[in-house]
Amino acid sequence: MKIVLILLGVVFIAFVIVQLFALNSQKNIETYPYVIHKKYSTFEVRDYEKTLFTSVTLKTKGYKTSSSKGFSILAGYIFGGNERNEKISMTSPVTMTLEDSMTMKFMVPKNLKKEMLPKPNQSRIEFQEEPAKTVAAISFSGWANDIKIEKYKQKLKSALDSEGIVHNDKFYFFGYNAPYEVFNRKNEVIVELRTDELAK
Repeated sequence: MKIVLILLGVVFIAFVIVQLFALNSQKNIETYPYVIHKKYSTFEVRDYEKTLFTSVTLKTKGYKTSSSKGFSILAGYIFGGNERNEKISMTSPVTMTLEDSMTMKFMVPKNLKKEMLPKPNQSRIEFQEEPAKTVAAISFSGWANDIKIEKYKQKLKSALDSEGIVHNDKFYFFGYNAPYEVFNRKNEVIVELRTDELAK
């Protein structure tokens, strides 16, 4: 019994250390910059600037399988899986399109231009420059899954409809935490808005 308690104590201490490390790491991660345009009771409207991303498109369906596979490919690239064995800083959030063929994206750190990036070892990885856009975003906590993502997607659609805000039906999932982070988990579903309609 004493050995079991000691082992449980060691596991608990290791868990606390990992969570503190994760919390500290989050503070130093560069994030996709935006300006809040307007806040509503359940969502907010944001303006994002033009930003460069690394991306990979997969034919798999379902959040769990697609996110795991996409993350593995893109993380491999930024952790040295490129022609120069060069490491590139992790950024946040990890972005996923909510379509039949899922595209996962990592934001490229702002200090790096497209021509400065090393060629990926994986030919499936591409560089995409996302144009400036206005979006609506709804947040939820905990671990994401297909049911939760769909729930908040529908909740966002209903909220936009009730406010008379027109969107282009192009939805994304934003995940802000590493898989091993337990506390303060943040997820978002966002959709691009029709700015021509928003200005009316």
